[in-house]
Amino acid sequence: MPVAEQTWGSPAKASFLASSVGRKIVMAVTGVVLSAFVTVHMLGNLQAYMGAHAMNTYAKFLHEAVHGGGVWIARAVLLVTVLLHGWAAISLTLSNWSARPQGYRAQQLEAATWSSRTMRYTGVILACFIVYHLLHLTTGQAHPDFVVGDAYGNFVRGFQRPLTSAFYILAQLCLGFHLWHGVWSFTQTFGWSHPRYNFARKAIATVLAVLVAGVNISFPISVLLGVIR
Repeated sequence: MPVAEQTWGSPAKASFLASSVGRKIVMAVTGVVLSAFVTVHMLGNLQAYMGAHAMNTYAKFLHEAVHGGGVWIARAVLLVTVLLHGWAAISLTLSNWSARPQGYRAQQLEAATWSSRTMRYTGVILACFIVYHLLHLTTGQAHPDFVVGDAYGNFVRGFQRPLTSAFYILAQLCLGFHLWHGVWSFTQTFGWSHPRYNFARKAIATVLAVLVAGVNISFPISVLLGVIR
C-alpha cells in the first residue's frame, strides 16, 4: 500500500519525523530535490562540450548570482537536503532491521530488485563521492593542478588522471541505480503506485537514470579520449 494511503493509527501519538510514514515522506521529498539538482548540474556541465569560454562563463555566472550569495544559498539548501535524506534512509534501515525477523527479511530479499537491495551501498559510495567531488573540482584540495577561476581547465586536467576518471564513472553508475530506484520509490510514496501508472513510472525512472548517469560518464571518457581537451 502506498505510504500516502496508510493510516496513522497508533503512530499518530508520535511526532511526524518519528513515524516511518514521516521519514519516508522526508526521504521522498528530499529525493525529488536531489534528483532535480543532479539533472540541472548535468545539464550545466554540458557546457564543457562547448569549450573553455562557455564553461568558465557559466561557472562565473553561478558564483556571481545574487551578488555572490546565490551559490551559498544553494549549497546550504543542498547540505540540509542531503543530511535529511541520509538521516531518513539510515533511520528507516535501522528500524526495518530491528522490526523484521531474519526469515521474513530473507524472503523479502528474494523479491526485491537488485537496485533496491543495493540502495544503502550506492548511497554510501555517493556520499563519499560528494565529499571528494567538492574537494576536487570546487575547493581544489584534492586536485593537484587546481587553478581558481579556471573551471574548464580544472575539469579537463582532473579527468586526465585515469584513476580519478574511474572513480567518477563508478560513482555515476551508482547514481544511475540510486536514481532509478529512488524515482520508483518516491512515486510510490506519493501514492502513484497503480497498474495504470506503473509503466510511466518505470519509463520516467529509466530515462532519468540513464540520461543523468550516461551524460556524466561521458565527461571523463571524452577527456581521456581527447574529445574534450
